[in-house]
Amino acid sequence: MHHHHLIFLLLLASPSFSQDFQERACKTSIKEVTIFLNSAQITRNGKVTVPKGKSTLVVKSLSPYLDDKSIQVKASEGFTILSVNHKFNYLDRLRRTKKTDSLTKVMKSLDLDIAVNHSRLDVLKEKQSLLNENKNLGGQNSGASLTQLKQAIEFYEKELSAIKADELKTTQEIAALNETRSRIEKEMSEVKNSDELPSGEIHIRIESEREINGNFTITYVVTNTGWYPKYDVRVKTIEQPLQLNYKAEVFQNTGVDWKNVKLRFSNGDPNQSGLAPELSTWHLNYARNTIYQKGNYSNIVRNVGNVSGRITDETGGPLPGATVVVMGSTIGTVTDLQGNYSLTLPNGSTHISVSFVGYVAQEIPINSSNLNIQLAPDVSQLSEVVVTGYDRLQGRAPGVRIRGVNSLKKKQFKNSISTTIVENQTTVEFEVEKPYSIKSNGEKLSVNLKNLEIDALYKYYAVPKLEKDAFLIAEIVDWDQYNLMEGEANLYFEDAYVGRSVLDAKALSDTLSISLGRDRNIVIARKKVDGYTKTRTIGSNAIEAIGYKIIVRNNKSQPIKLTVMDQAPVSSISDITVTPEELSDGQMNEKTGKIVWEITLEKGEQKELNMAYEVKYPKRERIYLE
Repeated sequence: MHHHHLIFLLLLASPSFSQDFQERACKTSIKEVTIFLNSAQITRNGKVTVPKGKSTLVVKSLSPYLDDKSIQVKASEGFTILSVNHKFNYLDRLRRTKKTDSLTKVMKSLDLDIAVNHSRLDVLKEKQSLLNENKNLGGQNSGASLTQLKQAIEFYEKELSAIKADELKTTQEIAALNETRSRIEKEMSEVKNSDELPSGEIHIRIESEREINGNFTITYVVTNTGWYPKYDVRVKTIEQPLQLNYKAEVFQNTGVDWKNVKLRFSNGDPNQSGLAPELSTWHLNYARNTIYQKGNYSNIVRNVGNVSGRITDETGGPLPGATVVVMGSTIGTVTDLQGNYSLTLPNGSTHISVSFVGYVAQEIPINSSNLNIQLAPDVSQLSEVVVTGYDRLQGRAPGVRIRGVNSLKKKQFKNSISTTIVENQTTVEFEVEKPYSIKSNGEKLSVNLKNLEIDALYKYYAVPKLEKDAFLIAEIVDWDQYNLMEGEANLYFEDAYVGRSVLDAKALSDTLSISLGRDRNIVIARKKVDGYTKTRTIGSNAIEAIGYKIIVRNNKSQPIKLTVMDQAPVSSISDITVTPEELSDGQMNEKTGKIVWEITLEKGEQKELNMAYEVKYPKRERIYLE
């Protein structure tokens, strides 16, 4: 009843009740979507017959997550646009609520049918058990006659065949019912994403001197959608170029399906301010007059390489389509139908952000590799709001590039999957020529942006003190020309999947390094040299000597370049001195103690690297070496 009061008030306040304006429905369709990292700009086209005089054109069934300040309307000549208003239509919400109720009844009916069939299976099992318990024919002292035995066999065969056939039929019925239930459950999830919110409408007041046919283009920004960059990195051999498949992982929960639309992917953010920051005066005072708060990050585990878990609602049920983002990066994902997610973390990651339509977003510290998170409903979201924007809107959304408006093109080229790359002054866009259809269900859709073959320098990197394996590193020079962004990468080496990594496109260097995982064909061993390791005393000091031998062998069919790293201790007090004795042409950084060997190994070649150092310290003290 309360909703009916709101609708009545909305109708009373609507300009369509004014005698000066005739209301006309304007049918539009989505033709193009520019997807930003956490929002999207929708472009709609439509045609309408404009009557003479003043009228109001109404564009209906729009996303409830429309940003009213971003609305722009362009129209053909012949009439004047007086104002543009944004409103909500609560009748759509009531219709979606009825659909949810209908689907709920279907689910209950399916659950009942499934339970009945499971009970039928239990009865059949009991029936078979009863037959098995009564197999003995005749008494204990007398067996059954041949006729009785034949009749018994025929009876058991008939009954067991009927039981097995009934079991098979019932099992098939259960499978079919579960399949139908999964489809209805998925449909309910899609409706659930928008059933709490009314649909949006745009009311356009116009004035025309005569009746004409008008064409409209409407653009606006919506939230609850976005994309994440993802990569497939493939290296067949270290003698061939690196193959990079650049993909966009798209999700949308806008409440409106996108059908056969042209997609653009932008690394811009229309919600981010374009104003340069300014420093305010820093007033210095004594500490007793200064309030200082220090963030507590003591519980954050900074070396977690992956994080995964499950996102649930207040009842413990899964939230499919929830977005999970590594804060401060473009790395993210959406949960599957069971609410599960998994992310590879870049170095320095401390928090993830979790959000879902109609729930309070949370920022969670990464203190474990497994984080299960429960979201609470956002009871304040659009509570009792009827009209969110009623001002005349001018200008354009900050940071949103509209074709023909300030779009200086620096570079434009095509690649093998029909994607045009447009570089603007501050953003890059990928225009995909193939149209796509994306439902508003939060599911991930992967769209290929470009395939690249890149000449890379392949080097092997090993730290035998910590790991016995060698890691293959691909170095890409002048990588900024490829417009890469930070994102997760699936790694393939020699036609085998080797794991996931993070492509760090925030590097300030002109060379981008990509770790391609371990190569077992590079054999490495690190052994302590017993003959060199000893301790002696001179005066009041003790001198402890220690030495290691590092053996590396290339079992690959081609030569490789290998960087080997080790270390010697670095003294933190003057009473302790560290003196390198043997480095085998390695380069040592005296400040860090790190020793680096840059070597080349031919196929099948083996080399030995020797490292030794002495440590002098007061003999009354104790130190701990390896």
